[in-house]
Amino acid sequence: MIEIVAIDTPTLGDRSYLVSDGEVAFVVDPQRDIDRVLDLAQVRGLRVTDVFETHIHNDYVTGGLALAHATGADYHVNAADPVSFERSPVADGDVVEVGSFMRVRALATPGHTFTHLAYVLEAPDRVPAVFTGGSLLYGSTGRPDLLGPAHTGELVKRQYASAHRLAELLPDDAEIYPTHGFGSFCSATQSAADRSTIGREKQVNPVLSQDERAYVDELLAGLDAYPAYYAHMGPANSAGPDAPGVTTPAKAEPGELRSRLEAGEWVVDLRSRTAFAAGHLVGSLNFGIDGSFATYLGWLIPWGTPLSLLGETPEQVTEAQRELLRIGVDHVETAATGAPEDWSGGASLGTFPRARFEELAMVRHHRPVTVLDVRRDLEWARSHIDGALHVPLHELLDRVGEVPAGEVWVHCQAGYRASIAASVLAAAGRRVVAVDDEFDRAARAGLSMVAS
Repeated sequence: MIEIVAIDTPTLGDRSYLVSDGEVAFVVDPQRDIDRVLDLAQVRGLRVTDVFETHIHNDYVTGGLALAHATGADYHVNAADPVSFERSPVADGDVVEVGSFMRVRALATPGHTFTHLAYVLEAPDRVPAVFTGGSLLYGSTGRPDLLGPAHTGELVKRQYASAHRLAELLPDDAEIYPTHGFGSFCSATQSAADRSTIGREKQVNPVLSQDERAYVDELLAGLDAYPAYYAHMGPANSAGPDAPGVTTPAKAEPGELRSRLEAGEWVVDLRSRTAFAAGHLVGSLNFGIDGSFATYLGWLIPWGTPLSLLGETPEQVTEAQRELLRIGVDHVETAATGAPEDWSGGASLGTFPRARFEELAMVRHHRPVTVLDVRRDLEWARSHIDGALHVPLHELLDRVGEVPAGEVWVHCQAGYRASIAASVLAAAGRRVVAVDDEFDRAARAGLSMVAS
């Protein structure tokens, strides 16, 4: 009996897959922390014989080559991809036999990248399953603009053709297993669906239910910014990343942390936004491990900046390191655990208030404050508070000087990005209030809303 196990990485919005017949297994699009795959295989008594990449990934460092080395598996990467490592090249139409009765057929599905492949699993007495990577997703497709604006127009049309190719070649009950679409910025839009088939996507997915012009226009109009660290993922994956190792960072004493901050290094507090606002090492930045930590840290940090981590427990630091390894940040300079009083060396702690939109509405009646919206452009265009200043979070470090002097109330959609922004402003010596609230409550709180 065929078993397909999804290995979720919710903080990056991706899935990998372990597929087995009870004795042997293949893996599709493994993340860099391959211990998750190896543990699953060991528990199930499986031998991993093949690893497949749907494409050279833009949003994480692959574990494919390391997994192949660890298991002796064949590593299948598109023959057209210019990689610098040994692989088992695969091309459109190729069939790989896995075990006694699993057949994996490669289908060219360009659009997310030029060399993107989908893999169709065929086995007796079961409907086909297709591993679609960044092509056909649940209710969406992979975005076509990650290779640069010069290629976007061509890739979006190829994405449309690829989705229709899958729909024409596969039966309606064929199961779809995408890599992206669970929060990844590689997805053009997001969906709450957790499973789907070709037949369902024909009904609900714009790429299959609209004509090409309507699909192209709608998708391109909906594209927004994506994380800056994506620029480093393709080269890393083409070079063949090795297996990561999580080593314990050197312990940082208070004096060293202060010296690192003064030298312009990043000291990142992993605690929740509530804990950070109540007391933190002055100058540190808050990227809580309880949210999209790696996505936003990787997006904002100047690549290569020395990094120190502050956590309540060693386990919190280790979890952060695992997240960072997935995006190619392999080295953490120092770390410290405990409470902010332990990290400050007796110096005063930084604090800032947290508030709801109701409090912002009341405050605006009796004193002038700056309302700073750090959501992305499309979020702002749909609806925003009248009179607010808009600086997307990923631009804030370069645009802090545009934020007027005085009291700043900063908000996002749900509070996580607002806390990051508040920590950036506080580190710059600004007087800030973090709005920790859902944006859909702003209008109900009496704040006037407008759209762009």
